[in-house]
Amino acid sequence: MNKGEFEGKWMQLRGQVRDWWGKLAAADLDRVAGNFDQFIGLLQEKYGYTRKRAEEEFYRRMALLREMRVEEEAKRRLAQHEARQQSGVPAP
Repeated sequence: MNKGEFEGKWMQLRGQVRDWWGKLAAADLDRVAGNFDQFIGLLQEKYGYTRKRAEEEFYRRMALLREMRVEEEAKRRLAQHEARQQSGVPAP
């Protein structure tokens, strides 16, 4: 996920961000409002990260999130396939 995607999907990511970085209060997230540079600055402030480290942590966690979503999609498709097989409906 890049900077633009982060800013565009802020409302969907907000809860996950709070789970990952528990030191961030709701008011902090309101103040950042999805602005990537402000978010990185907030990580620096709350966690004592350098800018480089804050960006590395951000990108690492976004990669994990992407992997989790791919895995969830694969599980969903497998469940659909198995349900079709059990019902006798051919795959599209």
